[in-house]
Amino acid sequence: MVFKYNMTHSEAAERVVKLKKEIERHRYLYHVLDKQEISDAALDSLKHELLKLEIEFPDLTTSDSPTQRVGGEPLAEFLKVKHSSPMLSIEDVFGFEEIEDWLTRVQKLIPSAKFDFYAEIKMDGLAVSLIYKKGVLDAGSTRGDGNIGENVTQNLKTIEAVPLKIHEPSEKEITDFLHWRKQSSQEFHENKLRDFLKNPAELEARGECFMPKKAFEMINKEQGEKGEPLFANPRNAGAGAIRQLDSTVTASRHLDFYAYALMTDLGQTTHEQAHKLLKLFGFKTNPYNKHCVDLGEIEKFHKFIMKERAKLPYWTDGVVVVINDNRNFDKLGVAGKAPRGMIAYKFPAEQATTVVEKVEWQVGRTGALTPVATMKPALIGGTTVTHATLHNLDEIERLGLKIGDTVIVAKAGDIIPKVLEVLPRLRTGKEKIIHPPNKCPICNADVKKEKSATGESVALFCSNKNCFAQEKEKMIHFVSRKAFDIDGLGEKIVEQLLNVGLIATPADIFTLKQGDLKPLERFAEKSAENLIAAIEKSKNIILSKFLYA
Repeated sequence: MVFKYNMTHSEAAERVVKLKKEIERHRYLYHVLDKQEISDAALDSLKHELLKLEIEFPDLTTSDSPTQRVGGEPLAEFLKVKHSSPMLSIEDVFGFEEIEDWLTRVQKLIPSAKFDFYAEIKMDGLAVSLIYKKGVLDAGSTRGDGNIGENVTQNLKTIEAVPLKIHEPSEKEITDFLHWRKQSSQEFHENKLRDFLKNPAELEARGECFMPKKAFEMINKEQGEKGEPLFANPRNAGAGAIRQLDSTVTASRHLDFYAYALMTDLGQTTHEQAHKLLKLFGFKTNPYNKHCVDLGEIEKFHKFIMKERAKLPYWTDGVVVVINDNRNFDKLGVAGKAPRGMIAYKFPAEQATTVVEKVEWQVGRTGALTPVATMKPALIGGTTVTHATLHNLDEIERLGLKIGDTVIVAKAGDIIPKVLEVLPRLRTGKEKIIHPPNKCPICNADVKKEKSATGESVALFCSNKNCFAQEKEKMIHFVSRKAFDIDGLGEKIVEQLLNVGLIATPADIFTLKQGDLKPLERFAEKSAENLIAAIEKSKNIILSKFLYA
């Protein structure tokens, strides 16, 4: 039985408005200003009262109500969204010399400019865009391929740090911002801010959704207790949560959010001002981010965050450095898919020690055999690592590696695991020499040795041009994201189609029919229909992807 309030409709409407304002006020205090005036229990009680009133008076429920963060039927699929401007990637650098080289490059493009910078902690999450119309969250989307993302509004609403309605700043808050602006001596067009305050037609903010460390530990504990696979890292777990068709699953993952870009022109002329304005309108911004006058301050900030990152409640893999002046940033333009006026100054690859248990040889699409070490699990940069590439026979000899050795493993660029060094003093005498194969591990054909083009290294190749592994890898390359990008045609499906003889060359993919797929394991009518549709869609391809394929 639902308790009913002894209120008229107008009294309930007035109470609902006050409750929503009060709940939003405490959200703003907690997430934006890092203050807490009332207990979580008291805030939950306010939310519960609001929910009961909305149940009793359904017409008082609005899309920006705190009760609407979780709800609605699970979606059938995500709709595609075209971004107002591309959500670009960022070029990585790994040392101070590379940062200096970057500054030298951009200085050549604008010789007269005197650059200052804004430094931000590089979050290890999922980039999203938030669009507000008349102050209310209207749409939220993922980065996708940079131009087109997926509409995940229903899921983003479940994140408390994402405002359902932009904060209406008081005159004192506006005055404080303008006072800061004068002290900073940065140009600012106040009339644009005042115009927006009168008519907040549309605002776009971008930022990073991420899974805090505590939430990651909690979800993996739950996965373990249920006997389900653990998530490799918070980024994968967070990205997976955002792409759930059922928003209740997203809500259970306890994600967080930091805003880092204001796409709407509110008079800002610097990136620092954009961060101040984002905070003014109720968006959570990272309190560590700061203005830096030169590269010396950037280096100090980088070292400080690298030292402190173990204590931070989230994973980070570096610092993003942005040319602060917007006009200079825009003048520098874009190189490839990355803006020239921004760089990611990554932390050195994290390292760990582990033991090599075996070495297997994988056959690539050119027939080259690559040794891959299987190791005891090691946690590096938030990811559990069990495999590392050994590149070629020369690398094994250079390292002096044996099976059973204790090794130092790093994630080069925090992505690809690599064996850096062997610790021979930890040997027991039971280690085994790694012998290169004489026969291909897939087709049993003879293995031949060939020198590289430079003559500096020796590679092993399968002599059988029709080796199944080569054919499979060629097919996987052909359908990969950078090539024909056929959604749903992954490694296991490619292998299955080759095994049953439905494809032998890439051209065969385009002759497949639904009737060919339906009898196969893993395929039902809908999945067969989806794959044929994806193949048909892939026929429209740009030249660069075609050549890569």
